[in-house]
Amino acid sequence: MKSIKITAFVFLALLLLNFTPKQDSKPTLFMVGDSTVKNGKGDGAGGLWGWGDFIGQFLDNSKINIENHALGGTSSRTFQDKGLWNTVLNKLKKGDYVLIQFGHNDDGAINDSLRARGTIKGTGNETQEIDNILTKKHEIVHSYGWYIQKIIREAKSKGAIPIVCSPIPRNDWKNGKVPRNDQSYGLWAKQIAEKEKVAFLNLNEKMAVEMEKLGEAKVTGTYFYKKDHTHTSAKGAVLAASIIIDEIKGSKNSLKNYILENPQLVFPSKNKVFLIGDSTMADNGNPDAVGWGVVFPKYCDTTRVEIINKAKGGRSSRTFDTEGLWDEVKKQLQPGNYVLIQFGHNDAGAVDKEKFRGSLKGIGDETQEVILPNGSKEIVHTFGWYMQKFIREAKEKGAIPIVLSLTPRNEWPNDKVERRTETYIKWSKEIAEKEGVYYIDLSEAVAQKYEVLGKEKMKAFFPKDHTHTGIEGADLNALTAAECIKKVLGFGL
Repeated sequence: MKSIKITAFVFLALLLLNFTPKQDSKPTLFMVGDSTVKNGKGDGAGGLWGWGDFIGQFLDNSKINIENHALGGTSSRTFQDKGLWNTVLNKLKKGDYVLIQFGHNDDGAINDSLRARGTIKGTGNETQEIDNILTKKHEIVHSYGWYIQKIIREAKSKGAIPIVCSPIPRNDWKNGKVPRNDQSYGLWAKQIAEKEKVAFLNLNEKMAVEMEKLGEAKVTGTYFYKKDHTHTSAKGAVLAASIIIDEIKGSKNSLKNYILENPQLVFPSKNKVFLIGDSTMADNGNPDAVGWGVVFPKYCDTTRVEIINKAKGGRSSRTFDTEGLWDEVKKQLQPGNYVLIQFGHNDAGAVDKEKFRGSLKGIGDETQEVILPNGSKEIVHTFGWYMQKFIREAKEKGAIPIVLSLTPRNEWPNDKVERRTETYIKWSKEIAEKEGVYYIDLSEAVAQKYEVLGKEKMKAFFPKDHTHTGIEGADLNALTAAECIKKVLGFGL
């Protein structure tokens, strides 16, 4: 009996010794490149995406793995110097694919204290010996083509299949055309690919053609943003990825065997941005009184956020609450949503007569009992009390409130745009600081722009009265709001 137990034990030990985990036999598509391939952490922060974040949606993931190793800010040189290429190289196996796109950052300084990421232009064997100011290391810098060639040759040495792309075009326009890089990095990428007999995808040219078909007005704000001419939105990243896929589909490259016939593209889920305020923000259905919230989506990544403008003309902080308009918004709030809050124009109205919309001045806890026309009683609070209510209840739902001061009127005391810095601007700021939420002095930011444009120009901005803007004024206010939001958040909506 004892010998049987020993034999069984030995047999089990031998089995364990000979056991090797089953390796994934599927090939992997690796991507190496800069921020136009993977922006930041690849989570769309600031509305920016790389094409490598979406290309996997075009491929059959049950048959091929996808790994995006691109890193923003890197050049063909620093991607290797930082050890990022070695990480990929060590994982490569026969039959894997490596999509390569560099160039946007290779044009930087070769040696400086900021990034030291530039490469020598061209594809030659020239070198420059430096003591790197940034890394404090002695270094021999090569040409752009040399670094691309190194990646290609080392990938091939592992049995992998390299594919070289020219860098995507920037959203720069000259006479209705998008400049190409076919005399610089696009050309050099092509020359090295041809020299090494590997696939070359002219992403720069193909994407520029598609951008020109759409036109500058449609591309800017949808595929790219005014704030950034290099990095794409989700739509721009998908456009680049689809071009790469189409180029592979029409080639002899075996990667085409993994392309889905009918890919179901999924864009990032949209976060909601609610706007609450009065007619200076609302859609009033009047071309002479356009609230800035109408134009605001133009300056947001609408593939990433949904702008829901719940502002309503004639409302004060008090009536927006008492009429149930705030409750309607509150029911829809989800964690991570934003609520832009802007009141003040109508809060100065009568508290206990006429439109019954005025709130008490200040941010205190004072109240006033009012008899309404229907005979019912209402306890009226201060402007700050209502603003605080919106802020606290938004935070309870996990939403992020942003308080904005009211827009300036077209009034010019002492040849300066009117500022209500001692009332609603002051109280908006005080309540935001008290509640520890974001505050934007939109009034000041807009007033400064009005003063640069001048009093005469402002007449066209306010076709109806001194409070409400037409479309031109609304556009300026919306742009200013978007710029200010980006400044306080660190990224645009």
